[in-house]
Amino acid sequence: MNKVLVTGGGGFLGTAVVMQLLEEGCIVKVAGRNRYDHLDRKGVTCLVGDIGDKIFAEEACRDIDTVFHVAAKAGIWGSSREFSRANLEGTVNIVNGCRKNDVGCLIYTSTPSVVFNRENIEGGNESLPYADKFLCHYAKTKAAAERYVLGNADDQLRVCALRPHLIWGPGDPHLIPRLIDRGRKGTLKIVGDGRNRVDITYVDNGARAHVLAARSLHRSSSISGKAYFIGQERPVYLWDWVNDLYRELGIEQLEKKVPKATAYMLGWCLELVHRLAGLKKEPAMTRFMALQLACSHYFSHDRAKKDWGYEPLVTIEEGKKRLLESLRH
Repeated sequence: MNKVLVTGGGGFLGTAVVMQLLEEGCIVKVAGRNRYDHLDRKGVTCLVGDIGDKIFAEEACRDIDTVFHVAAKAGIWGSSREFSRANLEGTVNIVNGCRKNDVGCLIYTSTPSVVFNRENIEGGNESLPYADKFLCHYAKTKAAAERYVLGNADDQLRVCALRPHLIWGPGDPHLIPRLIDRGRKGTLKIVGDGRNRVDITYVDNGARAHVLAARSLHRSSSISGKAYFIGQERPVYLWDWVNDLYRELGIEQLEKKVPKATAYMLGWCLELVHRLAGLKKEPAMTRFMALQLACSHYFSHDRAKKDWGYEPLVTIEEGKKRLLESLRH
């Protein structure tokens, strides 16, 4: 592993992957929609374009031996076309770009949402089937893209898919800011009984998993074609974890609860209203969000540990300490 491309390398997880690759001594390029000064200063080559453009994707893969395909359109609201272009068509273009340029290894960043089938998942492993019905375009297109990637594993292109869950840490532009904003506005309530457990992934652990998987792919084809769940040393009680964060930040503790069925019905109604009105803004509640907030969804990480030695180096407690320090500054 020497000459590396990271799609979405300017994003939260992508940047962490880039930083660890630089520490490994790799020559790194990133492909994204913008230039990134923080990467330019590190000597990273920034390729500006859209991986939905097959010519750009092919050119980005030129003179590369390993691709980390981290780029994706995240979120739970938006047009199916936007999600499909970014998450599925973009992935197809990257796979084809790897083939045309004789790239040997591809690590695809997936999500546990590809197996979330509206019920609790407690310690599930990679034998779980893909969901048969999806409540958001993100999960649906990521599942289709993962299937495509893993289905393209062969002797010429070794591939694997990583499924990190709820990535967080200093610099997080998504999960933590939303939690803080809703907490300060008093608009967040506990959904369900408040005892659901979930996996979380500190960003540096997620990045380390990508590097370890790539090393393993280069050594052996035994992990090629496989998916892997990634998380911390243990799941957390979601609402206790949120309240612990709020306590440290001086935000009022969450006590009021909304039944799962009520939140789900509210999400259904708001989705309908937003679609009929043609609103692009994400509804305050959706069916997918209601179930994610109320259900347990945590996974076994034994396959990643056994196949390529994954262990989270940053514990939940240490990650929380680093996060709070960054927020206070």
